[in-house]
Amino acid sequence: MNKNSIIGLVLIFALMMGYTLLMSPSKEELAEKKRVQDSIAAVNQAVLDSSKAQQARRDVLSQAAAAVQEIPAGVDSATVKANMQSVYGPFAISAQGEDQAYTIENDLLKLTINSKGGRIGQVELKEYKTFDGHPLVLFAQDSSAFELAFFSDTKPISTGGLFFKPAWKDARFDGNPEIRVEGSDSLQFAMRLYANAADTASLTDSYIEYLYTVRAGDYLVGLEISMVNMEGIVAHNTRELNINWNARLMRQEKNIENERLNSTIHFRHSDAEVDYLNERKDDRETIATRLKWVSFKQQFFSSVLIADDLFLSADISKIREPEKETRFLDYMQASLAIPYKPGTDQSVGMSFFFGPNKYNLMRKYKLDLERQIPLGWSFFLMQWINRFAVIPVFNFLEGFNLNYGIIILILTILLKIVLFPIAYKTYLSSAKMRLLKPEIDEINKKFPKQDDAMKKQQATMTLYKKAGVNPMSGCVPMLLQFPILIAMFRFFPASIELRQEAFLWAKDLSSYDSVLDLPFTIPFYGDHVSLFTLLMTISTIIYTKINNDMMSTGQQMPGMKTMMYLMPVMFLGFFNSYSSGLSYYYLLANLLTFAQMFLIRRFVNEDKLHAQIQENKKKPVKKSSFQKRLEEMAKQQGKR
Repeated sequence: MNKNSIIGLVLIFALMMGYTLLMSPSKEELAEKKRVQDSIAAVNQAVLDSSKAQQARRDVLSQAAAAVQEIPAGVDSATVKANMQSVYGPFAISAQGEDQAYTIENDLLKLTINSKGGRIGQVELKEYKTFDGHPLVLFAQDSSAFELAFFSDTKPISTGGLFFKPAWKDARFDGNPEIRVEGSDSLQFAMRLYANAADTASLTDSYIEYLYTVRAGDYLVGLEISMVNMEGIVAHNTRELNINWNARLMRQEKNIENERLNSTIHFRHSDAEVDYLNERKDDRETIATRLKWVSFKQQFFSSVLIADDLFLSADISKIREPEKETRFLDYMQASLAIPYKPGTDQSVGMSFFFGPNKYNLMRKYKLDLERQIPLGWSFFLMQWINRFAVIPVFNFLEGFNLNYGIIILILTILLKIVLFPIAYKTYLSSAKMRLLKPEIDEINKKFPKQDDAMKKQQATMTLYKKAGVNPMSGCVPMLLQFPILIAMFRFFPASIELRQEAFLWAKDLSSYDSVLDLPFTIPFYGDHVSLFTLLMTISTIIYTKINNDMMSTGQQMPGMKTMMYLMPVMFLGFFNSYSSGLSYYYLLANLLTFAQMFLIRRFVNEDKLHAQIQENKKKPVKKSSFQKRLEEMAKQQGKR
């Protein structure tokens, strides 16, 4: 490394340090940041306290019910009923019971509905498995809750701790606790929470009903909540009911940290705008406006609650599980308000979507569910590339039943063909710059002093102008390719099609391809070696070397070449735990770029190109206004 390179690196380091010091927050800013963090921590603690309070209330109710069931002989039953009535009000009869499970499944879903709470306690996606081969369960009975909350007179009622009774709407399945829907069939199954009943043998016609609708071959499950003859039971001043939906999302993928970074709560406003909570930290939001749906979204799967009309308001939060937790990702909580009119029977319709984050599948429901898939929605060009180019081609190639590694190869070749004119123009620009290098060196020798920098710049620009060379023409094609590179960066890690698809040594193209597990962890790298990432890094370094040799004009900023070689090494640590399909794509892109460069060099006659440049220099050149300003500045400097 020569003296200029060392000076350049020192200057770059000094600039970085200066920028860091300049951008460091002041004491006031640090205090404000701490205040905000404390506020967020307080909010999160409030969420936890609220959740604990709800659970404590359920536990108290359950203990009360258990105590009633274990009453010693001789105790006055009237006293017991009075105590139960004081705790549960008109729902005292429903505080006792046995938690029975009812299973409904189609070819895609297996739902477990519990009599306690009348809720969907567990959801299994039958076509998918976890990274270690177990059934894929979105949430389980012991880690989720769904309840209706309201007041009966002055007593708070939560249906989550009360026992519902099944009601088979379809006589074909009457009394059957395990139901399967096939072909084009569908079924309805209800759970009812009775009120004002003297005992289980004399149930009244006052109840809350959860009516579930399951269709064959569909990830959508209908839910209709009906309030039947609830006048005088629900407080007369009630104008809305609250749905409390909580779940600890279960781990599905090999890289749990990456899965956590892609798990959060998404929600769609009434104006079709989709928003979400921060994926990287605990977050909470109170939404006073109407919502269409709320989703507990994981990396490749989602549980979505969709209103037929709109939810009136919502309070949502996500809390990250401790790092040592390996079974769960995040704790999700949503409290949603639905309308209620006292004195009338009424029903509120909604649906659950339990399924994969697959673009075409989600898009068919026309609810903007696909906006949960990170395709670059914030930048129109990036999302257009993914939605109207990459995904259609990818889906078309899927129809040939090819291995996904081959599909990525074909996709990369097609992209390179489309981008070939840009690559050709970039090569011509670099070739012209390389042919002009001897003359650029002469200009540098003619103006060696720092004081002559303006003259040197003017002479260089004059040479470029005469030769018909635009020094920026090599940069513009690269900028045009940049949105495509970023679009691919968003597409591959979010593509469920690559999940658990093997290619060569990679067992799962959606996760890292470890060929060597290290007995220790290297900072900024990890505890394994991903071969596709390593090959991508090596090919990028080779490409950087070739590109520097082609583009070199002696004008590079000192230390810039070193920085260009350091960048691939830095990316090595970042991509080591990322999608192997993405590293494989970048590797292919580099290899195909080498092939393109070889072919272009075979067909571009540099002697003829040099002769054309020399011919251009003989032609009169009209000076641009920018060049005139440069000459004027040089003259003024000369006079001084």
